[in-house]
Amino acid sequence: MIDVKNVRKSFDEKEVIKDISITFDPGKTNLIIGRSGSGKTVFMKILIGLLRADSGKILYNGRNLPSMSKKELKALRREMGMLFQGSALFDSMTVEENAMFPLTMFTKLSKKEREERVNFCLERVNLRDAAQLYPGEISGGMMKRAAIARAIALNPKYLFCDEPNSGLDPKTSLLIDDLIHDITTEYKMTTVINTHDMNSVMNIGEKILFINDGKKEWEGTKDGIMNSSNKELNDFVFASDLFKKVKEVENLSYDEG
Repeated sequence: MIDVKNVRKSFDEKEVIKDISITFDPGKTNLIIGRSGSGKTVFMKILIGLLRADSGKILYNGRNLPSMSKKELKALRREMGMLFQGSALFDSMTVEENAMFPLTMFTKLSKKEREERVNFCLERVNLRDAAQLYPGEISGGMMKRAAIARAIALNPKYLFCDEPNSGLDPKTSLLIDDLIHDITTEYKMTTVINTHDMNSVMNIGEKILFINDGKKEWEGTKDGIMNSSNKELNDFVFASDLFKKVKEVENLSYDEG
């Protein structure tokens, strides 16, 4: 569990994160949504310690990140998995070597133990047959799956995903969503996903934080979105014709009932 309490952050006297409090639950896909420039990327960087909050607490199962020493922060980061927007695979390494990287860097496992763990992770994301291929030889969806394999190699308690569906076609995006959701549930990870993809929100959004102009505008589930009366949320979610039509159908069904 990650318990965020009254977090604030300013740059050059401009407050970009305004007193946000929220709890991200284990075993669930927790999504952060918001317009470009809303503060959601800054907020995620604060969550993982890349930026320091000006005030507030970020409790990882009771451990406050802002007050951690470098040693404590290093230990916490070993419990984190990261899925970056562009996959961030090493071009000069095979899929297998990319998945092996965190194990080599952060553990004292034997070569055999590392190989067994990597084989397990690649099997889990259905990439065992692509183990000896390089990133330039595989599709965008396969690159995302390889990045997921690397992210879970250390068996993390916390998984952070930054725009995991960026650059993917709708069908592949659904596959990646389902994979992240299944892994989260299976390993009871606390997964936090930064996304603008409303299809992802409606597919796997078990808990959703909507940030607007740096503050927590709304919190709820994907089902709650359809019935929300929050104007800012509705303007954001139903900006596309598709979701406007979905809302209209929901309202029509309600009126007829």
